[in-house]
Formats: sequence, C-alpha cells, structure tokens
Amino acid sequence: MIAVNEETSARYEAGQLILVDKPLHWTSFDVVRKIRGMLRIKKVGHAGTLDPLATGLLVVCTGKFTKKINEYMAAEKTYTGTITLGAVTPTYDLESTPIDEKDIGFVTPELLNEKKQLFEGAILQFPPIYSAIKKEGVALYELARRGEEVELQARPITIHEFELTEILLPFVHFKVVCSTGTYIRSLAHDLGQAVGCGAYLSSLRRTKIGALDVADAVSMEQFIESIRDQAAS
Repeated sequence: MIAVNEETSARYEAGQLILVDKPLHWTSFDVVRKIRGMLRIKKVGHAGTLDPLATGLLVVCTGKFTKKINEYMAAEKTYTGTITLGAVTPTYDLESTPIDEKDIGFVTPELLNEKKQLFEGAILQFPPIYSAIKKEGVALYELARRGEEVELQARPITIHEFELTEILLPFVHFKVVCSTGTYIRSLAHDLGQAVGCGAYLSSLRRTKIGALDVADAVSMEQFIESIRDQAAS
C-alpha cells in the first residue's frame, strides 16, 4: 500500500477533481475504491456510472468536491461505440451471450439512418432489465438474476445527437450526445428492434461529460504513479 504524506492527503480532502479514463472490465466503484484506498480519505465518489465493458471518462470527486457530483451528473454526455446487428442479448451488451440470431441481408445504410431518427430528440426510453435502477430498494439486475418478473417504466430522456459514423455490417459505429439517464445499451437494442433484425451494444466509450473531455483524463496507471511519486517526495 502506498503511504501518502499528510500534505497530499489534506489536498485531496480539501477537494480535487480527477478525470479518469476508466479501464475495460473495471467497475466505476473499482476506480473509486482504489483511489480512496490510496489517498486514505473517506470522501471519494464518481459522477455517473460506466458499465464494466465501457471505457472512457469517469469524473471522480474527492473531499469537499463530492458536493459537485450532482452538478456533473446532470451534464450531457457524449459517447462513441459499436452496435452489432443480427442478434440480441439479455443485458443488451456483451455481458451476456448473443441469442436469437437473424439474417441482416435486407439491412441498408438508408434503412439504418431512417430508423435512427426515431430515437432523436425528446423520447421515452425503457431501461435494461439488467440495470442498477432500484425497485423498493433492490437493483433491477438483482431481481432479474433471481428470475423475478420486473415491470419496467419508460423514462424521459433527450438524444441531442445520434450519428452513425461508419456502417460495416454487421457493425455500426456511432456517436451519441444525450441527457443524463440515457442507457446506450437500450438505444442499441431499440434500434435493432426498429430495424427488425435485433442488435446489441458491443463496445462503448464515454468521451465527454459537459465540457470535460477524456482527452484530459489520466489512466489508472498514470494516477497510481503520480500518487507514488508524491508519496516518495
């Protein structure tokens, strides 16, 4: 365990904003737990969960800056990623195995661009059953894993921009700018349903939260090294 000096600990306790480029397979809480343990302070939190299979910008607030978390969570988000056509998954991404494969021979770029317009602007979106949204204090994914029936409620969101940046069937690369509360997994699934061949999210990267950009973020390795250097000084 890295032993940070009192000066470093006090600086982060006073409040710091850390932009992390979340690694693949890490949960958002993994990042928070690692930073909290290294800094040896209690107040560390993130401003918006990224799924384990997503990478990109995770805003971490420490100390007094944790009061700013809701402010960052309310900001619009920008994502890039890939949707794979021709099958669905229970989780709407690759955390579960693709099933119900269908032919995509009829799918054209024109059809995809026509259908994606259904999901632009202010819309109602059903979240995935496998999500962290809670019902009576229990996360929906826990209920789903128990095999319990879950009645989902559509939620209002806004898709400010939905661009299909490259179409290399069965893969569709995209960029989305959206409001808080948007599930990109659901967007991928819903596009597949609208086209008629099914789809799931096969990669996702968050590039912006408001004016904050992943280009200004550090990897976990870089952050750990910087804390190690401060501890040694």
